[in-house]
Amino acid sequence: MRNAIRNSILSAALTLLIPAFAVADPIVGVWKTEPDRKNLTSHIKISACGDKFCGKIQSAYDQSGKEVNTPNIGKRLFWGVASKGGGKYGGGDFWIPVVNVDVEPQMTLSGNSLTVRGCENAICGHQTWTRLSK
Repeated sequence: MRNAIRNSILSAALTLLIPAFAVADPIVGVWKTEPDRKNLTSHIKISACGDKFCGKIQSAYDQSGKEVNTPNIGKRLFWGVASKGGGKYGGGDFWIPVVNVDVEPQMTLSGNSLTVRGCENAICGHQTWTRLSK
């Protein structure tokens, strides 16, 4: 009986701590994308979403750095991405607005750079994002 109570308490504590570990993950923060096909850069806010990560388009900028309004601001760019360890992230879905497709992302974190890759059939693309803030 005593072991069952201890196991229940331990299980509940771990359930509460998993999101806290995700919040402290180095991928969390605001990232600047490379220019897209329309020469717009975006700021992407990556947050913990339960025990995984999601990213939302926070703002967009033209070539001169002037903030622009697009219909994609505020939309989820990716969701359900998990840490694979060693600076690698994957799984979940990544929405590519320019071509309106969902792909499975592969992300690699190295310092303040995040390489983001995704493939749709035989066509693959990638960008390297730069950290703006934590």
